[in-house]
Amino acid sequence: MSILSVNAGSSSLKFALYPIQSGCIGDAEVTGCIEGLEPAGQPRINFSATGQSKSSTPVAALPEQDVFDAALSALKGLLASRFAHVRVQAIAHRVVHGGAFFSRSVCVTPEVMASLATLNALAPLHQPHNLAGIRAFAESFPDVPQVACFDTAFHRTLSPLETTFAIDKQLTAQGVRRYGFHGLSYQYVSQVLQRDVPRSAGRTVMAHLGNGASVCATTAHQSRATTMGFSALDGLMMGTRSGAIDPGVLLYLMEQGWGHDAIQTLLYKQSGLLGVSGESADMRTLRASGSEAARFATDLFAHRVTREVGALSACIGGLDVLAFTGGIGEHDAVLRQQVCDALAYLGVRLDNARNAKALGDRVLSIHAENSDIEVWVVPTDEGRVAAQDALAFL
Repeated sequence: MSILSVNAGSSSLKFALYPIQSGCIGDAEVTGCIEGLEPAGQPRINFSATGQSKSSTPVAALPEQDVFDAALSALKGLLASRFAHVRVQAIAHRVVHGGAFFSRSVCVTPEVMASLATLNALAPLHQPHNLAGIRAFAESFPDVPQVACFDTAFHRTLSPLETTFAIDKQLTAQGVRRYGFHGLSYQYVSQVLQRDVPRSAGRTVMAHLGNGASVCATTAHQSRATTMGFSALDGLMMGTRSGAIDPGVLLYLMEQGWGHDAIQTLLYKQSGLLGVSGESADMRTLRASGSEAARFATDLFAHRVTREVGALSACIGGLDVLAFTGGIGEHDAVLRQQVCDALAYLGVRLDNARNAKALGDRVLSIHAENSDIEVWVVPTDEGRVAAQDALAFL
């Protein structure tokens, strides 16, 4: 018996199959990604399984068939043919925004879907695709419970001082407040730290750095402050998202004739590393570029991370543990070096050799012996957390 964990995006769908072992979630026995789900795309299933070599299979769609539906049919066939021993007990879906409706994972019902659809405007790059994934899987696996697991749920412990904007309180009452995101990732990293790093029960800052990026501060493994707010735009600069920006800039753009769609495209798709460098949203590409624009973009990214780690450390009264996760946080040793060097005033000292060895393949400490702060690299596993939540409903 297994839990299928799903993260549906606009052009791809990540999935993982977690076995249920003695009432707990075991290590994923199948992981993969379906690519090419954009309109007129050429879907392909890439996956790897325990004890098997990696495989890549094209998906053939019938003329009248949507590529998403064709890909799910192929995935269902793959599970039936290659993993006949597997019985999917539930499907756990990562959903970015739970709003004020949901502070923990829920079994999906039509009423739940209706509530979540009202939040599409708060996470336009993610929420509509998350919900489309739920609908598609519910049709392909009609007898299997669908469980929605929220990136906002981990931050339910934030205080009103953290969640409240300094605006008319009538808007606050309508739900215009800070929610926080990347909660599934932070929940997983916090679980690992709780298991392996005793000091993490104190003042911990976790940095989830990737195409989407944020920082979260915890005490007693509970969220106390985070950089993302009402939407997934706030805080750090990201791959194509701006991060925090003076709202006066947006008023200026409106005065210049910019409409809603143009501003949304700018903030979500034409900013961040891509906008600043003019070259790419991928940190690896920018590192290899060697251009002055690429260097400045990566330096700005590191500066913004340093700035937010310092701010969040102040919110929890100092720092005991710093953890890096996410695609950039796990794999970019240069970024970690830049941030830790800038945080030397807090007592952070890096072991350069250990930092160079941290490649996102295992949990690793990278601080020097004389460091006042423990620094860790923790590969995240959001799917496992979603599977754990789904298992709780069984």
